[in-house]
Amino acid sequence: MSENETHLLLVEDEAPLRESWAERLAEQGYRVAQAESGEVARERLAEFAFDVVITDLRLPGIDGATVVETALERYPEIVAVVVTGYATVETAVTLIKQGVADFIEKPCPFDRLLHTLATALERRRLRSENEYLRAQLQQRYGLEGIVGESPPMHKLRELVKTVAGTTSTILVTGETGTGKELVARAIHHNSPRRREHFVALNCSAIPETLLEAELFGHVRGAFTGAVANRKGRFEQANRGTLFLDEIATMSINLQARLLRALQEREFERVGGDDTIKVDVRVIAATNADLAEQVEAGEFREDLYYRLNVIPIHLTPLRDRREDIPLLVQEFVARLGAAQTPPRDAVAVSQEAMRQMMMYRWPGNVRQLENVIERALALSPGRDRIEADDLPDEVRRGGGGADAKPALPDAGMDLPAYLQHMEAGLIHAALERTGGNKLQAARLLNIKRTTLVEKAKRLDSSAAAGHDAGAPSA
Repeated sequence: MSENETHLLLVEDEAPLRESWAERLAEQGYRVAQAESGEVARERLAEFAFDVVITDLRLPGIDGATVVETALERYPEIVAVVVTGYATVETAVTLIKQGVADFIEKPCPFDRLLHTLATALERRRLRSENEYLRAQLQQRYGLEGIVGESPPMHKLRELVKTVAGTTSTILVTGETGTGKELVARAIHHNSPRRREHFVALNCSAIPETLLEAELFGHVRGAFTGAVANRKGRFEQANRGTLFLDEIATMSINLQARLLRALQEREFERVGGDDTIKVDVRVIAATNADLAEQVEAGEFREDLYYRLNVIPIHLTPLRDRREDIPLLVQEFVARLGAAQTPPRDAVAVSQEAMRQMMMYRWPGNVRQLENVIERALALSPGRDRIEADDLPDEVRRGGGGADAKPALPDAGMDLPAYLQHMEAGLIHAALERTGGNKLQAARLLNIKRTTLVEKAKRLDSSAAAGHDAGAPSA
């Protein structure tokens, strides 16, 4: 049975019409089952998950409306089409509300039936695709998309959850690559505005002369090249969320226009006189210290306070190193699945993980994601990423005996960090000695029995694998 076949149940008490339609539908590629009554139709529906049910409204015994009700209760995604010679407006309205895809009056040309089926199936496909894409967005930009179990990440998720339901302006600060846009999208996708547009604009990526028109739109003839009226980002984001990244790069003059738009929720297009009102939630972001820029006269103080209603600061990756293994797992799974062919079960060696844990990550999470993407590209056909797959700067900066990990401002889970480092060193020693526990113990300057006990306590899968296949020492 092909997965692409469309299985159709045809319910009609007039045998000549039923058999004729069944034959012609089969010629069009449908797998057709027939039922001469509502009772038989219910039996068929109990036995098989059809894609489509076409039923006459008036049937002996159980009527077509009951057949449709039974079908939709059992299979909410089924396409139901009702055909009848006794149509009324009230009946049609009732059936459409019940979930019927279409309502056709007899006599019905066969081409009309085919068109109705094709349209209804396409609507179902688009609805299913839309639901899938929404689920993907929720998975990536929901609270679960903010990866990490460190104290700063727990606080971040709680804060996002709290502020998502408000309409207040938010200022997200943090170093480059910490995930400011990801947080902005998470706020939007967890807010009442989630079904409206999320519009992003990087203020530093657009020349100053064009940024005003990009924000507020323009009318025809406003400047050279303005050949038609054009909506700006504020209008595009109406009833949704506008994300303004690198807000610190905006000129003082343009800051004044932005301040008015935020205060009054209205503006005029460049070159236009008509005032446009909008309902927009603004989230701004910067990697600069806006308070310093205010002191230096480079950023308007009133705009700063208007933006900084709810401040969210993102912790750099070097100050939450305990999140690196979780982030690595997330990137390996997502980027591996996107490769051709997909790679579903790629592991990361403990040596590679140890070096990534010790690196300072000046580019933060974005840099880590790029490193994993590169490592996957350089390890085709392998089921594990090794330390040699990492860039030179990560390996050089992996840290040795005198490497000093930074202590996060918010503190850290020291036992968990030490446990992870201990597990990494045990794995590295076993790898270097080919699984010989005695030699590995000597490298670590501990007893063999201590090594075995630590490996068991750490529940180290790699150590267990070495134990099963390693020669006795």
